[in-house]
Amino acid sequence: MIIRPLAVFCLFLLSTVSLAAGSPPRPLVAVDVGHGIRDGGAISARGRSEFAFNRDFAELLAAVLPAHGLAVRPVNFGGEIGSLAERPQQAGNSDFFISIHHDSISEEFLQEWDWDGEAMTYTEHKRGYGIFISAANPAPATSLRCAVAAGQALRRAGFVPTPWHGRKHRAADAENGVWYYDNLVVLYRTRLPALLFEAGVIKHREEELALRDPLRQQRMAAALAQGLAACLLTEIPVRE
Repeated sequence: MIIRPLAVFCLFLLSTVSLAAGSPPRPLVAVDVGHGIRDGGAISARGRSEFAFNRDFAELLAAVLPAHGLAVRPVNFGGEIGSLAERPQQAGNSDFFISIHHDSISEEFLQEWDWDGEAMTYTEHKRGYGIFISAANPAPATSLRCAVAAGQALRRAGFVPTPWHGRKHRAADAENGVWYYDNLVVLYRTRLPALLFEAGVIKHREEELALRDPLRQQRMAAALAQGLAACLLTEIPVRE
């Protein structure tokens, strides 16, 4: 079953109701949709905005997190937040912050092709997911543990991280696709442990199609949720 946007907010409301009814508070994860209406981010090999990919995946992740014992706070699902610093502010008193993105590549690694009568660009050099954390985050140890747990769960589910980030970034756990990117605003301008998740490379023609496959999206969201839950349900104390 594929869960679509309305279900995300229904599940969020249900989790809020259950908390109000007296059930133990669950760790609260702020799920941020990267980019937005005014800044759509990267453009895929077939001309689709990164924001559209980010929103689709974030909706699925927000829908499955409650099934893994985590509550959800949606951030920028409408795409109206322009400021990077405002995103972690919108997370409020959450327990963890995750920003959802999809990856591109620098221009020197792009080739041209014709897609539906329009000149577009693509790459064959880079594909796979990546996870970024910041050593400047106020909770670097928890950020690292949760990033590694997420990467392990993704790899167990059959997803492959890209080694490409090793060209510019220091490895935190390269085997599981975790890298340090210390000056990312959404990671260091927050009071929460945090990570940024790049689900895949939308400039890679085959991976772009895979990233739009609803069943694959669901599997990836479930694996990511499983990894976050494995970390947060042991790391985050019960909120009073």
